[in-house]
Amino acid sequence: MGHQQLSVTYSRLLSPTVTCEFGGQHVMLFDCIIQVFFNFYCLFFLLCSGVMAPIPQYPIYSASVKLLGGNLVGYNLDESNSWEASVEELERSLADAKKKGIKVNSFVLINPGNPTGQVLSKKAVQDICKFCAKHNLVLLADEVYQVNVYNEEDSFYSCKRAAHDCGLLEDGSLEMASFHSVSKGLYGECGRRGGYMELVGFDSAVVDQIYKLASSNLCSCLPGQIMVSLMVRGPEVGSDAYTSHEVEKAKIFESLRRRSTIVQEGLNDIPGFSCTKAAGAMYLFPSVEMPAGAVSEAKKQGVSPDTLYAVSLLKATGICVVPGSGFGQEKGRYGFRTTFLPSEEEMNGAVKRFGTHYKDFVKEYSQ
Repeated sequence: MGHQQLSVTYSRLLSPTVTCEFGGQHVMLFDCIIQVFFNFYCLFFLLCSGVMAPIPQYPIYSASVKLLGGNLVGYNLDESNSWEASVEELERSLADAKKKGIKVNSFVLINPGNPTGQVLSKKAVQDICKFCAKHNLVLLADEVYQVNVYNEEDSFYSCKRAAHDCGLLEDGSLEMASFHSVSKGLYGECGRRGGYMELVGFDSAVVDQIYKLASSNLCSCLPGQIMVSLMVRGPEVGSDAYTSHEVEKAKIFESLRRRSTIVQEGLNDIPGFSCTKAAGAMYLFPSVEMPAGAVSEAKKQGVSPDTLYAVSLLKATGICVVPGSGFGQEKGRYGFRTTFLPSEEEMNGAVKRFGTHYKDFVKEYSQ
């Protein structure tokens, strides 16, 4: 589960990150967040069969739920409102699941969002915490992109802070697990395989079972644990390492901010594309108008229209995107997820190729 000294380090540092008196009491280390999700699902599906997750959503959730024979209960994010979540939609989704006989006991929140790149408002995060407490749902907070917030008017607001501000931690009315990883953020150390989970509000008997299940995977790799420790702690303030570390972080962050704008504005300049600004994370999730011919051809091939588009884009330009259908989206919407991780020069060139290809694509399937 993790080196004891490193676990203590994380626990001591988690309290300042949410600026409340509740420190990290139960922190578990893992090689990756996927492993954390799977452990939770294995435990939950012994008891029930429903997990609420956002639509669009990162496919690991739907894949894990399906593998374990459960039901994914999707709640739609509002694209017209910067992919915000509303209480009305949450209540509708849960009510529909109950009508189908699905017993829901957990709720996935991704903030900042993947694939949508949104940063939820303080009110939205508080509403979700209250919703989970009201319906006795375990809140699984995927917060791995918490440092990737690009709009000055936005800020990351953790579920733990929201639960504290709403008084849900003091009265024990919310069970929550929050996740973070070195694979995302400004470090992007995917190969190091390190992440942690903090448990809040769980009965000690439940924590023991989670620990037992997690222990079956043996200990997370030591280099990953050390990397996570460096991520949450950072170099000592005033040291030479601290100065260079902060300079490099700022350089990476500002470049990501510029790249997000380059791609979002560039895609919106293409007639037929509509792209919400990436307030956070590393992704954009534009919608694309599909010509009727492309929809018909996709049906003949037995694929979604945006899959047909993505394959065409790859063959023509070498640009690889993920079809929107892979994440879930409202009926009649087509699109894709793209990152803005390549260099600024490469992203400028990619935007131009997006436009040229789409013009040819529309021409091909409009004849």
